[in-house]
Amino acid sequence: MELFKIGFFTVKVIDIIDILLVTYLFYKLYTVMKGTIASQIFIALVLIFGFSFIAQLLNMQALGWLLGSITNIWVIALIVLFQPEIRRLLQLIGKTKVARIFTKVNVDENADEIADSCFELKQRGWGALIVIERSSGLKSVMETGESVQAKINKELLVSIFTPKSPLHDGAVILKNGKIEAARCLLPLSEHERIRNKSLGTRHRAGLGITEVSDAVAIIVSEERRVISVAEDSKLEYYDDKEKLKLRLNKAMGKESVAEKVKDIFEEGEKEIEESEEKKS
Repeated sequence: MELFKIGFFTVKVIDIIDILLVTYLFYKLYTVMKGTIASQIFIALVLIFGFSFIAQLLNMQALGWLLGSITNIWVIALIVLFQPEIRRLLQLIGKTKVARIFTKVNVDENADEIADSCFELKQRGWGALIVIERSSGLKSVMETGESVQAKINKELLVSIFTPKSPLHDGAVILKNGKIEAARCLLPLSEHERIRNKSLGTRHRAGLGITEVSDAVAIIVSEERRVISVAEDSKLEYYDDKEKLKLRLNKAMGKESVAEKVKDIFEEGEKEIEESEEKKS
C-alpha cells in the first residue's frame, strides 16, 4: 500500500515497518554497548551507513562508491570489533522466557533433595550457594572449582557445606541430576552491589551468575538463616519447604509448554496494568 512519494522515491506501509524494526534493532544494540569503547565505534558505523544512504539517494556516485566500499569492509570488522557485545546480546536473547520454550533444559528433577538439604542447612545455621545449570553452559565456572560427579542427595550437599569441609567455600553446580563441581567461583553482581548494600558476597554471587546465564541459584544465609532463590537477576525468599519445592520444579522445567506460554502472557498483562497505574 502506497502512502506518499518524495520525488521518485515511493514510501509504502512495509517501508515504515521496515524502518521502525531496523531502528529498534540499532537502539537495542546501542543500549547493550552503552558505556563501552565499542559504543563510539558503533556510532561511527551508523554515521557511515547514514552518509552512504544519503549519497545514493542524491545519486552521488563517487561518494556513494567510497562509502559503500567502507561499509562492505565494516561487515567483517563488525564481527571482530563487537565480538564480546554480540555474544552478550545473544546471551540476553537466549535468557528470555520465550527462547526457553524452544531450548532443552538440561536439569534433573531433584527438587525434593535440594529443598530438604537447604532447610537442613538453614536449621544448622550453615551457609550455602547452589547453582542449577539450565540451557546456558557453566563449564567455565565448573573449571574454577573441584569436580565431584556424584548423584544429588541431601546428605552429600549438607556435608559439602559443613563449615569444616574444604569444599564449603564457594558454589556447588548441579547438572543432569548430578553434583558436577564444588567450591566454584561465581561472578559478583555489579548492579546489586550498588543498589543494595545489605546483601553479602554469597547473595551477590548468586545474582551475578543469573545475570550472565539462565541458571537458578539457591542461597542459604548463615547470618539471617533465610533461603532465597535468584533467577533473572531477581531474588525471592522462601520460608516454606513445599513452596520452595514447587519453585524449584517450575525453575527446572517441570511444567508444560502451554503453562510457560500462559505465564508469559500473564506477566505481559501485569506489566501493562502497572504502566497504566503509573500514568493515572
